[in-house]
Amino acid sequence: MTTDNSATSLDKAGTPADAPPVGNPDAAEGAATATDPRLLVREQGLGGYVTEFKRKISGGDLGSIPVIVGLAIIAIVFQSMNSEFLSAKNISDIATTMVATGMMAVGIIFVLLLGEIDLSVGSVSGVSGALVAVLSVTQGMNEWLAILVAIVSGAVMGAIHGFFFARVGAPAFAVTLAGLLFWLGFMLQLLGDSGTINLDGDGVVGKLTTYYFTDVAAAYGLAAIAVVGYFAAAFLDTRRREAAGIPARPLADILVRTAVIGVFGFAAAYMFNQYRGLPLALVLFLIVLVGTDFVLRRTAYGRKIFALGGSVEASRRAGINVTAIRISVFSIAGTFAAIGGLFWASKIAAANQGSGTGDLLMNVIAAAVIGGTSLFGGRGRTWNALLGVMVIVSIQYGLSLEGIATPIQYMVTGAVLLATVVIDSVTRRTQKTAGRA
Repeated sequence: MTTDNSATSLDKAGTPADAPPVGNPDAAEGAATATDPRLLVREQGLGGYVTEFKRKISGGDLGSIPVIVGLAIIAIVFQSMNSEFLSAKNISDIATTMVATGMMAVGIIFVLLLGEIDLSVGSVSGVSGALVAVLSVTQGMNEWLAILVAIVSGAVMGAIHGFFFARVGAPAFAVTLAGLLFWLGFMLQLLGDSGTINLDGDGVVGKLTTYYFTDVAAAYGLAAIAVVGYFAAAFLDTRRREAAGIPARPLADILVRTAVIGVFGFAAAYMFNQYRGLPLALVLFLIVLVGTDFVLRRTAYGRKIFALGGSVEASRRAGINVTAIRISVFSIAGTFAAIGGLFWASKIAAANQGSGTGDLLMNVIAAAVIGGTSLFGGRGRTWNALLGVMVIVSIQYGLSLEGIATPIQYMVTGAVLLATVVIDSVTRRTQKTAGRA
C-alpha cells in the first residue's frame, strides 16, 4: 500500500519542484516579484508621493483634500471681506461655538459608518439640557449627578432607537423620526409651563463654554503634547511595521508631518493666548476626538463597525453580532447627542423650548458629511466632525460679520452640503470604476 503525501517539495523560489517548466520564465519571475505599488511609495522619496497622489485622485480617493481646500478658501474670502475674521477673538469664538455641534457630529459619524441615519439627535440633546436644568435647578440634585443622569439617559434613548431598528427591523429613518417627535414632546413636558429654566453660569455646565485656561503655558503645552504624541505614535507604528517586515514610513516622512502639525498647533495656541486663553470646551472636544478615533481605528469593535458598513451579510457570515453592534452604535449617537446638549445649554446658560430644534439637526449631519464621512457607509473618521463643523461655523461667523441675513446663511450652508454629497457620490462611482470600492 502506498501513502499519498500531499506535501509537495518546493524549490528556493517557492514553486513546486515537480512542476512543469514555465514557457516564459522572465514573465513568471516578474509576476512573482511584483509588489503593490502602494507599498513602495515611501521607498521612492518625493516622486513616490507624487505618483501616489495622482493614483488616489484618478481612483476617486480624495480623502480630506476637498474640505481642507474649502477651509482655506473660506479663510481667504472672509478675511478679504473683513479683517476681523481671523482675529484672535473670532477664532476663539468659533472654536468654542463649534464644540456642541461637533460633539453631536461625532455620534452621527458612528451611525453613518453603518450606512444609516439618526434624525433624533437634536431632540435627544434638548432632553439632556432639560434634564440637567430640572434636576439640578428645580429639584436641587447635585449637578454632577444630574449630568451623569442626562448622559446615561441619552445612551438609553439611543439604545431604544437601535433596538427597534436592529431587533424589530424597522427602518432607522422611521424609528429616529419617531424619536425626534417623541423626545421633543418629552422635553417640552419636562420644562413645564414656563418653558425656560436658567442655569447657574458658575456651575459645572455653565463653565463648559465659558471657562478658559488663561495661563499661556496651557495652550502651548497642549500644542506640545499634540506634536510629541503624534510623533511617538507614528514612530512606534513604524517600528512595529518594520519588525513585521512590511513597508513603513521613513523617519523623514514622520518628521515632516510632525512639523506641519506643530506649525498649525502652535499657531492656534498663539492666537488663543492673544484673547482669553485656551477654551476648556475645545480641550474636551479634542480629547473626545482622540479617544473615538482610537476606538474606531485601533480596536476590534471599531473594525466591526467598518465591516458592517461595508457589507451586512459578509459581516454576519464572519461571525459579527450585527444586532449588538447596531444597538451599541445608536446608543453611542444618543450619548454624544446628550453631551452636545450640555454644551448648548452652557452656551445659552439655560434650557428652553427651542433647545435641539431649528437647524441643529441639519448642521450636525452636514458637519459629518462635509468633513468627509460617506453617506453610503464604511468610510469616515471622527476627525471629520472637526473639519466639517469648522466649515459650517466659519461660514456662519463670516456671513454674520458682514451682516448677511440668516436665510442666506441657510442657503450657503445647504449649497456646501449639496456640493459635498455630489463629490461623495462621484467619488464612490469613480472608486467602483477603478475597482477600489
